[in-house]
Amino acid sequence: MSFATRRAFLLSVAAAALANNAYADEPLTVFAAASLQESLTDIGQAFERRNRGARVRFSFAASSTLARQIEQGAPADLFVSADEPWMDYLEERGLLCAGGRIDLLSNRLALVAPAYARATLRIAPGFPLARALGQSRLAIADPASVPAGRYAEAALKSLGVWNDVQMKLARAENVRAALAFVARGEASFGIVYATDARIEPRVKIVDLFPEATHPRILYPAAIVNASAHPRAPAFLAALHAQWARAIFTRYGFSPL
Repeated sequence: MSFATRRAFLLSVAAAALANNAYADEPLTVFAAASLQESLTDIGQAFERRNRGARVRFSFAASSTLARQIEQGAPADLFVSADEPWMDYLEERGLLCAGGRIDLLSNRLALVAPAYARATLRIAPGFPLARALGQSRLAIADPASVPAGRYAEAALKSLGVWNDVQMKLARAENVRAALAFVARGEASFGIVYATDARIEPRVKIVDLFPEATHPRILYPAAIVNASAHPRAPAFLAALHAQWARAIFTRYGFSPL
């Protein structure tokens, strides 16, 4: 290799390294299901402490909303969904890095009521949810697109009460919005994740839905194909680290 060629090669390597280092200083952007807000925020802060110079920022919303934003070119580095179908949606369109997807967490589905309520319903086939609602509403995330709503619809159908309550639904844009309806007393019952109920003191869990009544609640995580952030693989790996699993467990999730 001539001196001029070697010099050009070294300059190109140096420029690439500088560009990579500069990009490493940019925030890592994680799109994640709304139910993960508290746990992932804590994990992001811990990741920053453990990795000098790292910065992590989050966008929390319904998995459906985030998946469509990624499809439209939103600048996300990682995606954590509250169900498999929306992760499959992106994978089928070639928008995820090959081999960069993991199954991360599980959760439970809960029937909740305002903390002051005297509700004593027990979930079983044909349980009198419609009668307990009366003229009030049942708050759930929109089952047309939001994972929590899909799980709720499946559970209610499995128990034979969907037809009785479907005209009494207060459909929310995501599971946290459904939780807020109940917390403010705007709905006498709601169906949310058990982890959501744990972080909202204004609601109480009336009962948990049997896991056999709905598809398994699964949170997959993946690197977005358009991402070139050098810290993305490290953050994905960190989500399975023991210290991150301990944070998820503290918030009531079941790490896989």
